[in-house]
Amino acid sequence: METETEAREPVAFGLIVIGDEVLNGARVDGHLPAFKRLIGERGHTLARYWMLPDDPDVLTAHLRFSMGRPEPVFVCGGIGATPDDHTRACAAAAAHVELVRHPEAAQLIEDKFGESAYPHRILMADLPAGADLVPNPVNRMPGFTLARHWFLPGFPKMAWPMAEWVLDRHFGRCVQARESAVLVRGVPESQLIPLMRRLTLEYPELKHFSLPHMGEDPHIRLGFRGRDGLDDAMRELRQALDDAAFEYIEAPVDGTRED
Repeated sequence: METETEAREPVAFGLIVIGDEVLNGARVDGHLPAFKRLIGERGHTLARYWMLPDDPDVLTAHLRFSMGRPEPVFVCGGIGATPDDHTRACAAAAAHVELVRHPEAAQLIEDKFGESAYPHRILMADLPAGADLVPNPVNRMPGFTLARHWFLPGFPKMAWPMAEWVLDRHFGRCVQARESAVLVRGVPESQLIPLMRRLTLEYPELKHFSLPHMGEDPHIRLGFRGRDGLDDAMRELRQALDDAAFEYIEAPVDGTRED
């Protein structure tokens, strides 16, 4: 079994979920919360999330753009052998390579299905030239990786353990990001903009946020998310609010949000 890599710097990932059944409401996408958890508990972050249809032109265009970006990306869905599974061919087109029979993938399919692998199931072994396999612990039908994109089945029970293998083998863990905030009351958000601009410049390694709540208890959740410097930034934020005589209380620290 592959061992987990040593701790590294945090990585920002992309996530692409493919399928008309998700877009039209026949199925609810469970990949976004699952990947946020899998990535976040290892100290990494989710940089972007796309939900795309089973449309070859759309898939190819988006994958081509995505492959030109630096971040690694998980892609879930469309790698099967049915006529609506376009991901393998679109990945090849986006990377400007041919779709070719991968011998190891073909062997896995033949070992599992025997003669019934032909003529249809074997099509799952037609992968972009240069692709490597991603093992599937559930039914041994592999995913593949190409251009820092990790192509996985749409089925959660397969995709998620495969993603864990990718994360642990190739990216490891690092110190998790933390979030700290205060709830500011009785102040319009516009009055906080100069303070937010100053603190954003002073702590560029942190993600500053301002989240207004307009319900029965109007307030602004104001704080930072990140690693190094979080306590210093929050200390300066509280001091600035005290100096301005703005009312605030500490926000919940268990990850829940009142906004």
